Amino acid sequence: MARPNLQLIDALRRTARKLKEGAPYQWGHMGGCNCGNLAQELTKLNKDQIHAYAMQRYGDWNEQVDDYCTASLMPIDLVISEMLGAGLMLEDLKHLEKLSDREILKRLPAERRYLKHNLRDDVVLYMTEWANLLEEQLLARIQLPDSVLEPATVTV
Repeated sequence: MARPNLQLIDALRRTARKLKEGAPYQWGHMGGCNCGNLAQELTKLNKDQIHAYAMQRYGDWNEQVDDYCTASLMPIDLVISEMLGAGLMLEDLKHLEKLSDREILKRLPAERRYLKHNLRDDVVLYMTEWANLLEEQLLARIQLPDSVLEPATVTV
């Protein structure tokens, strides 16, 4: 699972909001699909740039992730590297493309757990819940010093 951090949580929420508000979405387009929309937020590249980079090699996001190489100078590998630098793991990208991470899905109401990977509203729900999960994980790691937890003493 992704490393919880503010940048990634914010990018997931911005992506979900933009999709909900009608941002271009096309599951078969490498720059306009689930991963492509998140990549736009994390890299500041547009959908056509991401798609063009991906088309320099074969395959969908799953195949691109399988062929990812940290030493490669392939543009799509640089995009993936930037996404990983934001806290994602390679498996997160595969799960995002298929909306299949069990940890995220089990948080959804039982009647909403069977998401369609190419349905905009399901992508919005998945990204929103993923952001919520990462936020909870981030907050759970924060420990305040004991002095902050003690009630303040007022001197009169």
